[in-house]
Amino acid sequence: MDSMVLVLGVSAGAGGARAMLTHSDQPHLPPIDRCQIPRRAGGGVEEPVFEAICQMRAAADRRDELITGTAVTCRCPLHADAIRTTAGRTPLAIVDEPLAQLRYLRFTGRLPTTGSVILYDLGSSGLTITHADCRTDTILSSKRSTVLGGDGYDALLRWQLTRGGVLTDKLTSRRHREELSSARVITAMDANSGGRAVVTRSDLAELCAAGIHHSASFVRQLIEETGVQPEALVLLGGCTRNPDIREELSEMIELPVIYDEEPEYVSARGAVLLAAERPTGDVRMARLRSGDLTASLVPTTTGRRKLIAAVAVTLALGATIAGLLAIDHSAAQPPGGVNAPTPIEVAGIPATSFN
Repeated sequence: MDSMVLVLGVSAGAGGARAMLTHSDQPHLPPIDRCQIPRRAGGGVEEPVFEAICQMRAAADRRDELITGTAVTCRCPLHADAIRTTAGRTPLAIVDEPLAQLRYLRFTGRLPTTGSVILYDLGSSGLTITHADCRTDTILSSKRSTVLGGDGYDALLRWQLTRGGVLTDKLTSRRHREELSSARVITAMDANSGGRAVVTRSDLAELCAAGIHHSASFVRQLIEETGVQPEALVLLGGCTRNPDIREELSEMIELPVIYDEEPEYVSARGAVLLAAERPTGDVRMARLRSGDLTASLVPTTTGRRKLIAAVAVTLALGATIAGLLAIDHSAAQPPGGVNAPTPIEVAGIPATSFN
């Protein structure tokens, strides 16, 4: 890896894109510039990615420097296809997101040299759990839920504030949730009525408790499916900034916890390292085929029952959150009168509409 080479790392997700511009040998240090571009309602995932790239190119131009490599992380093939199509002949590498996360953790010395880890990525648009081998960078198993995430927790927080007479929009409720990661108490205000409500970190933890508990069930099921005991739990995504969530997960899953101070930027920092290698095209992770698991590693009947129970409870939680997300801000009502529930996906189960 060449030192002092200017590179760009971008992480793409359903909620938007984060980009980090820095020198190739300094992904762990404060970057030269960075940006976060939210995804426009109804827009494609590629829009914020290329807006972020344009902003970072402008930042490089102001320094009279050239970006020598760009890597974009994606968590699903559909996102990768959309970005690849829009890129055209623009030179960039599209990287599997877990690979970038592992690469950065290895660079900082946090990743075990042997064994496996669970990547617990709790972002705004959902939760992705990946069981990955540290030595071979192979995905042993993974699950994805669009119920358990920041958007759902924001909706629950808005609902609680509404019950207290304080109406807020999505951006304000998200800001309140993020503030509770560092502050123990905040005061929410209704700009129209002047109403106020005090919210504590404990209040938020109580709202998130059901989702966090059942995500722990899915982590345990993932471990049971692979039959491989991981060395650590890696907490990623902006929602894991909340210390109460980290503490609760640590107690429930009972694994050593690996945590970066900016968990939402781990993917982009890993992309910086991969961009420095100047790859082009796709950089994919190997995935363990189901046939590679021996019969002794197939989940037991008890394990299946646990999964069914966890899915059932999470579906109920998902129905509540889906209803809340569908409530129009002007109506500001508790769940119950929703006409068009939101489709969701729970832990790899096909999207379901709740009627």
